[in-house]
Amino acid sequence: MKVEIWSDIMCPFCYIGKRKFEAALEQFPGKDKVTVEWKSFQLNPDLKSQPGKDIYDYLAEIKGQSREWSVAIHNQMTDTAREVGLTYNFDKAVIANSFDAHRLIQLAKKHGKGDAAEERLFYAYFTEGKDMNNHDTLLEIGTDIGLDKAEVAAVLQSGEFAAAVNQDVNEAQQLGIRGVPFFVLDRKYGVSGAQPVDAFTQALGQAFDEWKKTQSVVELETLSGQVCTPDGECK
Repeated sequence: MKVEIWSDIMCPFCYIGKRKFEAALEQFPGKDKVTVEWKSFQLNPDLKSQPGKDIYDYLAEIKGQSREWSVAIHNQMTDTAREVGLTYNFDKAVIANSFDAHRLIQLAKKHGKGDAAEERLFYAYFTEGKDMNNHDTLLEIGTDIGLDKAEVAAVLQSGEFAAAVNQDVNEAQQLGIRGVPFFVLDRKYGVSGAQPVDAFTQALGQAFDEWKKTQSVVELETLSGQVCTPDGECK
């Protein structure tokens, strides 16, 4: 059974959702028959990289709020991330466009390393404070997960895999996905947001039972939860 996950590596709830889903999958009896595919989604495709800009001021400006409000929101996210064993260092965060990082993920998927790329990029952005638009950084991350350095460099210097990123984004629109993380189980059920582990466990069980009976596609049934929308709002 395939689980497809639409995500942006600069989305705080996407990293948290990854951990919660992994916890559910680890204890799921049918985990050996479940494959996971990461799909690209950009919360802000028009974002201009601003490596010198403070993330607190950035969010405050786009939301029309105060810096104090933004700091409080980010502190709440940091606390939520800590609950699942993640360290968010927003003081180090770099405002950058994630498109090339998504192209790197698509290359990694070609070599069966999609999950490794997703994990390493999440860590690089949220914990290490790396610039997701910097090609030297992306080259280092690609080689860290075992990709060929020359191939990664060639991809970054070209427009390769741009079509694959755009295809994922277009597919999300066709499925009615407006925010991430979004988990699609066997093209039958959709789980929206960083749900509790029990919610993922229940969804996996229900989808898996039906997967064993039929491969037909039905309308997605969506569970609401914490999700990041294209305007940068996470709730």
